[in-house]
Amino acid sequence: MIALGPLAFATPWALLGLLALPVIWWLLKVTPPAPHRVRFPAIRLLVGLVPETETPAHTPLWLLLLRLVIATLIILALASPLWQPAERLAGQGPLLLLVDNGWPSAADWPRRVALAESLIAQAEETDRRVAVLGTAPEAAPRSLTFGTADTALGKLAALQPQPFLPDRIATARQIENAAERPAQLVWISDGLDHGGAASVTARLSELGIGVDLIEPGAAEQVLALLPPSMESGAMTLTVRRPSPDAPGEGSLTAFAADGRPLAHESFTFAPDALETQTVLSLPLELRNEITRLSLDGAATAGGTVLLDERWRRHTLGLVSGNDSEQPLLSDLYYLERALEPYVDVRKPDMGESDESPVENLLAEPLSVLLLADIGRLGDEEAEQVGNWVLNGGVLVRFAGPRLAAQADALIPVPLRAGGRELGGALSWTEPQHLAPFGPDSPFAGIPVPDDVIVKRQVLADPRGDLSGRIWARLEDGTPLVTARAEGAGWIVLVHVTANAEWSNLAFSGLYVEMLRRLVDLSQGLAPVEGETNGAANLPPRQTLDAFGRFTQPPAWATPLPRADIDKTTPSALHPPGLYGDAGAARALNTNTASSRLTPLAALSGLASRRAFAAGTEQTLKTPLLIAAFLLLLADGVAALVLTGRLSRKTLRPGATTAALILLTVFGIALMQPRPAFADETAADEAAALAAVLETHLAYVVTGNAALDEVSRAGLQGLSDTLRRRTALEPGAPIGVNIERDELAFFPLLYWPVGPAQPPLSEAARARIDSYMKHGGTILFDTRDQDQTIKGLTTDASQRLRDILNQLDIPPLEPVPDTHVLTRAFYLLADFPGRWDGGPLWVERTRASDGATASSNDGVSSILIGSNDYAGAWARDEAGRALYAAVPGGERQREIASRFGVNLVMYALTGNYKADQVHLPALLERLGQ
Repeated sequence: MIALGPLAFATPWALLGLLALPVIWWLLKVTPPAPHRVRFPAIRLLVGLVPETETPAHTPLWLLLLRLVIATLIILALASPLWQPAERLAGQGPLLLLVDNGWPSAADWPRRVALAESLIAQAEETDRRVAVLGTAPEAAPRSLTFGTADTALGKLAALQPQPFLPDRIATARQIENAAERPAQLVWISDGLDHGGAASVTARLSELGIGVDLIEPGAAEQVLALLPPSMESGAMTLTVRRPSPDAPGEGSLTAFAADGRPLAHESFTFAPDALETQTVLSLPLELRNEITRLSLDGAATAGGTVLLDERWRRHTLGLVSGNDSEQPLLSDLYYLERALEPYVDVRKPDMGESDESPVENLLAEPLSVLLLADIGRLGDEEAEQVGNWVLNGGVLVRFAGPRLAAQADALIPVPLRAGGRELGGALSWTEPQHLAPFGPDSPFAGIPVPDDVIVKRQVLADPRGDLSGRIWARLEDGTPLVTARAEGAGWIVLVHVTANAEWSNLAFSGLYVEMLRRLVDLSQGLAPVEGETNGAANLPPRQTLDAFGRFTQPPAWATPLPRADIDKTTPSALHPPGLYGDAGAARALNTNTASSRLTPLAALSGLASRRAFAAGTEQTLKTPLLIAAFLLLLADGVAALVLTGRLSRKTLRPGATTAALILLTVFGIALMQPRPAFADETAADEAAALAAVLETHLAYVVTGNAALDEVSRAGLQGLSDTLRRRTALEPGAPIGVNIERDELAFFPLLYWPVGPAQPPLSEAARARIDSYMKHGGTILFDTRDQDQTIKGLTTDASQRLRDILNQLDIPPLEPVPDTHVLTRAFYLLADFPGRWDGGPLWVERTRASDGATASSNDGVSSILIGSNDYAGAWARDEAGRALYAAVPGGERQREIASRFGVNLVMYALTGNYKADQVHLPALLERLGQ
């Protein structure tokens, strides 16, 4: 290939034809057009008769130039010119395409796929076997096998970016241990060093594997958004970039849980800086609504931060029974100093009000109420506080002389009168230290300093129910912090004072950490009373994909220990997202405060290293040939005019105009793209003929490569099942574009509805209505049953509602027990897919045999499910299932396959199966 800036020639040897242009010029000059002969009347022949025979001396210059242009265009077309060419492939032997598919690759993933497809196509031209391998770790790593270009394209379509970083060392180990090693390795990199890149390339070089590295340019590198810090009520956001040449400015948006944008902030890097910060200033109420922060533009998991309740700034009310004017003796002094950086502290503003301090605080929204040495609340106060706790409030009480003397019912455990202190009736010989916190305590994981001592405390009555209520103990086992769940809230008692009178706990950093954990109780993050192990594990609730979008957790995602969530690095088993129950979920983000983006340095063992070619490759061969053809037509017309065969006398009126119009229309027709099926793999007439001559299952192409590959693999697996178990032998499944393709060829259309499904155009709506009213059946599959079980409303369900609102849909109902679908081939009671439990909706039946009253021969024109049927049917070339069937395993997959067989038989046989229920009555009437 020869490259000239953005222009390249894939067949440069054809440019040698340009050397023939002087010869063509000479031939055109020595062979001018034939002379123009004019017949004169006899009289005219005698006047001015010239005896010499006149011939043209030369071809007109403009005609010479026209023909040279035609020859040049043909030569250039034969050289296969490319505009903004992609990378070209050189070498022989097995080819391995190593694709970085961590979150940094998501920003320009379509471009990487296009590059890989171009390389696979080039390998196919030279009959090279190809393998495709991603560097992001997988729950079940796939084997490295080399196959045909078609197989490689299928693997490439199934390869998707992941919301965590690549593991290149593990990938290199997989290549080293493979049964067959590649002769050439093309590494489509994300341009970042995630650790071990130098050792990987050096090791591959030692194995004799040539590595060609292709990476994005510095100006195309991604940015990373770090979790925010909360200081003095403001949210500070940090953005990092890998190098000073990376983009120097951008913006980010804060979103609420329902997707509403709440704020938009811009940021700019200093010329040589790799980090910049911006402050998000919002009222407390709006700031507490933020659940997601995302960089604008090319969204990625690394450019998205999820916020859980730990980032909410809650309101805390303080009431003390100790009104000492000396700060160091006041209870509130220590509490305020410990909590002010993290919460909005509010004290009673009594003025001339007759309200009590507690009633004054509860008059406005409050997350936590701290009572320091308040022994007994009034009856009205106690009732008001009790109702507030039942509705989710957290009451934290500190002991003191008043509480030791008398206490009301708003304490977690009964207390023993008198308390315990050095030299008292229940005396210690020396102050007590704290015991380590248990794994079921919300304080779990906080180190206990050796210098924290307790000199006095209120004692829990051991005759009371203390099971599951002790969150902190002293070394001798006596409770220091007890708690009890009350409705949706909590009542917590710290058995020492809030100041340093009974303990030096208020002087330590442990005091701050414990108070922060107690504030977390208002977020539902504490263990449930009586639980020890279950509350410590947080199941995945919603996870992020590589593009920073919420998605359903994969089947292999595992729960996270609560104490480890801040120390966990996202992986295939623990993808970033929300873990835990609704209202108490913890966020696992892709980046942490220590995350850095480091560009790839100089690497040894590389055969070549280059940046991505700019733009998208476009072939110029066809436009050049069309231009040459049109100029050739113009040359022919010019030749006819010069020889006198085309003149005003030989043309009828308007013939010239008609000829020009005809040539223009013909040229435009040549330049129009030919209609093709949406999967872009078959020619128009050939594909239509194949669809007519053989039965094919069809699926709607959504534009999402991963989703379309699942549909194709699913219908291919179902077609294989039909060939093995029935007399039907369907051909390969075909993808159709509902906006332009003919649907009448297919008896059944599988339509996976994705969250990005666009609205239907008027032409598509009319085409689908016509298809369903003239015998076609469509299975809509939202694939979101697993999310429905969790009570989540998905975008796919909303997109399906939007589609159905545009169509003429008959009344629907869940499949009744007597429906033909339950016995079309197998006897079935339910219709699972990859998921189970979602109902299957069909056109309402109007007969006891389950047939519909529609014009479709008793077959429902529409079916709606949510169990991801294609995911259950999908298998690879070796016949292995691609996705787990949850929760029923292989038995569920078998029932899903049987449903697929029943569905196809139902769509093909019409009311034939329904008529079988009348067979006993007919035989009886015939006397059989």
